[in-house]
Amino acid sequence: MRDEGGLARPACAAADCDFVLWENPVPVVAALVEYAGQIVLARNAAWPEKQFGLITGYLERDETPDTAVAREVAEELGLSAQSVSLIGLYNFAPKNQLIIAYHVLASGQIVLNEELAEFKLIEPSKLKAWEFGTGPAVRDWLASRSAQQTA
Repeated sequence: MRDEGGLARPACAAADCDFVLWENPVPVVAALVEYAGQIVLARNAAWPEKQFGLITGYLERDETPDTAVAREVAEELGLSAQSVSLIGLYNFAPKNQLIIAYHVLASGQIVLNEELAEFKLIEPSKLKAWEFGTGPAVRDWLASRSAQQTA
């Protein structure tokens, strides 16, 4: 272990080795997909029944987050992103991830890829945020939507 930046970090013990395991967070994109006036929630094939969430995925090399989120929506749902707007950035410590969340207006026909088992469409007025992972992004989107409607 070595003290780097005020934190104890795993490091090479050899005197001539400069390796430090920084354990930087992994960037992940999340899409709150609005499709035909409703929000798409999906269940990953590895998740328990009745557990749904936003579309998520990893950035590819040399890919911008907004391009990555549009690609993930296309790959996982078969939809085309018409617009992509940033909701916010969220730390997800349990998986050492930085979630970059977007609101994505999408069109086309939903065709799930092999990663997803099922989807459901929710009226935005019935959407409820959850406490972990992408839930804070849902909370912030709902708050901004409410503020826009009252303005």
